[in-house]
Amino acid sequence: MASWPFRRIRAWLGRRTTTQLAVGIAVLSALALTGSLAITGAAVRIDQREKAALAALDDYGAMAAKLGVEGMTGDALSPADAVYLSNWLTAFQNGPARENEARTLEETCQTGRGGAGVRFIRAPVGKPAGLSELETTRGERSSRLGEDVYVVRLGKGVLCSTRPVEVVVVRRSLGALDIAVGRVVDASGDAWGWAVAAVIGAGVLLVAIGLVAATFARRRLTSAVARVSVALDRAAVGDFSERAPETEVAPELTELSGHVNRTLDRLEELLAWLRDSADQLAHDFRTPIARATARLEKLGETASTPAMKRLVAEARADLQELTRAMNEAMALRDGEAWSFEPVRLDVLARQCAELYEPLAEERGVSIRVEAEPVEVLGVRTLLQRATANLVDNAVKYSPDGGVVTLSVSSVEGRPRLSVADQGPGFRHEAADAAAVVAASTAEGRESHGMGLAFVRAILKRHGASMTIDDARPGAVVTAQFSR
Repeated sequence: MASWPFRRIRAWLGRRTTTQLAVGIAVLSALALTGSLAITGAAVRIDQREKAALAALDDYGAMAAKLGVEGMTGDALSPADAVYLSNWLTAFQNGPARENEARTLEETCQTGRGGAGVRFIRAPVGKPAGLSELETTRGERSSRLGEDVYVVRLGKGVLCSTRPVEVVVVRRSLGALDIAVGRVVDASGDAWGWAVAAVIGAGVLLVAIGLVAATFARRRLTSAVARVSVALDRAAVGDFSERAPETEVAPELTELSGHVNRTLDRLEELLAWLRDSADQLAHDFRTPIARATARLEKLGETASTPAMKRLVAEARADLQELTRAMNEAMALRDGEAWSFEPVRLDVLARQCAELYEPLAEERGVSIRVEAEPVEVLGVRTLLQRATANLVDNAVKYSPDGGVVTLSVSSVEGRPRLSVADQGPGFRHEAADAAAVVAASTAEGRESHGMGLAFVRAILKRHGASMTIDDARPGAVVTAQFSR
């Protein structure tokens, strides 16, 4: 259970981009700096208040020692004593700074720096003397600084005409006198302002650095991934001359690039072995086929009956079909020599229709073309062979007077080529693109089996898929391209 939050965090981080992570780190760093500044400021403020409280307590002790009124009660104070205390406090307050005072009240109001002392005395008789707000403004009791210590905030115009101040006040009774002694707390000052500005500037700089670093990292990774993609795209069409960059572009992809390159090396090695094997098989098959063809020619010359001549012709056709299938397989094997280029499927469909139109007219079959301008990237000769094979099958197995329809369209941006006929079609269980050899019809003939493996291999090389559907009557063979 303890690892559950970490899994959630790891999953969330896994969905973030490099730019988002870099910016997030920069923002968190800026927030951490701001938080540390706030904590430091609070600590400094507490320290300043403690210093002001200690100074106010010292002032209280100094006043008590100079007044000498420890045993003075309310009955013992005369109006003359009250006038004396008032005059004494006024002189004490407005005179020059004492030894333990950092500066006078005038200097504090001018500079905003603390240290100046303020006092207030109330006697049972006579008028009170000093700053009355020290008594009337309750403030916030700070038991941490002392039982009788308060933090009082005096607004602008109360103590200083141009600025508000914060005062730590000690309120105590001395005999019959109520005394309040305070010290102005030192403000943060220019140094603190510069510190705040520095932290804010550092935060902005961190965010900017994070954005720049994220942009650089993203471009570097994008460039490396693009080069890896180029190498894989070329390998997909049989070109193994390109390899993924291993270190000079993006060190983060070094391991991945190494795996990709080792895979491409292995694929190139396997394809070379397959080509050599195909060459050997082609050599091994061509000689026996040539011999068999020559012997059939001699046999045909000496055949004495029509049945014998028909069998010779059928055997010769089978050998020709075998030779054609072998040549088509060798064409697929030479994938490294393919040259991809833009190919118009609609033009290709019309050319194939014109090519097979004379053959179709002999049996009264009509070929229709329903095509819109659609372009794909591929090998023109191979796509021509694939389309010709589909049209050849459709014409071959269409009934007399039937219709073969070639359709070219684009569905959701994906090019599509389909060839439909009105022949015997397929059984339901065989109507699948993987069913290269179709089911037999009631008349014992195969439908669409010839050449479909070759067509499917070409389409797969072009990133396309082949499906076979029941046209009722007939079948529809569709080539669906990815783009």
